[in-house]
Amino acid sequence: MQAVILAGGKSSRFWPLNSFSKCLFKIMGKPIIYWTILALQKKKIKDIIVVQPKTKEIEKELKNFPQFKKIKYVVQKEPKGMGDALWQTKKFLKERFFVLNTERVDIDEVIEEILLKVKKTKCDAILLGQKTKTPQFFGILKLKKDKILKIIEKPSLKEAPSDIKASGVYFLKKDFFYFYEKTKKHQYDFEDTLSFYMRKKDVRVFILKKKEKETPSLKFPWDLFGITEYLMKRYLKRKISQKAEIKKGAKILGDVLIEKGAVIFGGAVIKGPCFIGENVIVGNNSLVREFSDIEKNSTVGALCEVKHSIFEESVSVHSGYFGDSILDRGVKVGAGTITANVRFDRKEIHSVVKGEKINTQKKSFGTAIGKNTKIGINVSILPGVFVGKECLVYPGKVVEKNLPDRTILK
Repeated sequence: MQAVILAGGKSSRFWPLNSFSKCLFKIMGKPIIYWTILALQKKKIKDIIVVQPKTKEIEKELKNFPQFKKIKYVVQKEPKGMGDALWQTKKFLKERFFVLNTERVDIDEVIEEILLKVKKTKCDAILLGQKTKTPQFFGILKLKKDKILKIIEKPSLKEAPSDIKASGVYFLKKDFFYFYEKTKKHQYDFEDTLSFYMRKKDVRVFILKKKEKETPSLKFPWDLFGITEYLMKRYLKRKISQKAEIKKGAKILGDVLIEKGAVIFGGAVIKGPCFIGENVIVGNNSLVREFSDIEKNSTVGALCEVKHSIFEESVSVHSGYFGDSILDRGVKVGAGTITANVRFDRKEIHSVVKGEKINTQKKSFGTAIGKNTKIGINVSILPGVFVGKECLVYPGKVVEKNLPDRTILK
């Protein structure tokens, strides 16, 4: 069996965390695409093709994992959409194959059910479907029972033919390319080809039910929280490296993974599930709690609370509060800074993405801060507000709206 992982694209809706391919965002010390490939290999799918951008950054990262040395890599020179990305793999593909997005870290949980449905129905293709309340962000399926009649890309709530979205997993035949060649080429020609294919072929949907484990798509920064929770619940076990240093008076509670070189100072409390990467420092009397991921070479200074947050590599913060927030590589934050993560009225938080105000559907969400940004002491960031890459925020400021990349806020 073969699988194609589509890892190209601009990731524009992932700003300000899009300084590199979003599938390289690290959770528990490994990029998201690592966990997806691991899930494929659990089901003995080892013939894997990764479509990557021309930077080849994905190939460079995955070479750090010897177990992935047989993966094939194909370059999509320009981000022309999923159809063009899949077309680049045509010469490597055999009769039937999976196509999936990089964030399908749960792919091993649905492969058997999909193959069983193919065997029972003898259908030509199957798409993984999932209920959604936000059809405007996804390809939505028009259905007749379990048969897919059409896929409509990003319809309004009123125009959506169902509440079932295409959820980033497709099981196709190679004759799909015959239909693709006849489709007008544009950003969403993959979806157009699927609709064309459906008119001629038997295409079914396998819908994830509530009782089954679900993971979100990886379109927006806040989607990282769901993926982190899923991976920690599934893979994280309590383990403290013998080469880590836990000072007297520090408390490690629950499932906490602490890697070599980490130092946890006296009075600090870490409440699992949490990940503490290589050479991380957690200062005196700090609190790091549930579902926080602190990647290697980062520092959580004294008298700091980190709740349900993700710090990528080489992040440094001092005393303050970081709730439901994501800090990209190299972010430096001064003492006394607060990321507000709850509205006064306790309603769901909205963020502005590409100029559009979007409901995150979260009642707790702090901020996302881009790579190499520096923030001074006693800064306050309001819920759902983003700070771009390489920004400089002067001390004492209140950040009330998104700051574009390389902004200086005096």
